[in-house]
Amino acid sequence: MEDELLTPQQVHTRYRIAPQTLANYRWRGEGPAYIKTSPARSGRVLYRRSAIEQWLTERTVIPAGQPV
Repeated sequence: MEDELLTPQQVHTRYRIAPQTLANYRWRGEGPAYIKTSPARSGRVLYRRSAIEQWLTERTVIPAGQPV
């Protein structure tokens, strides 16, 4: 199965991460890995679904005493 490519708006719809938050992460060099279709400002930004899921998994906090 191919890894689905998502626009920032689709990421927002599925994962509730605002497009502006994603833009801020990109500007700061943080956040999930992304694809830019052109180096110009007008280049389209896409995210692999697996990159979003991995990024969220890496940030999952399991409280002490909870089973893993």
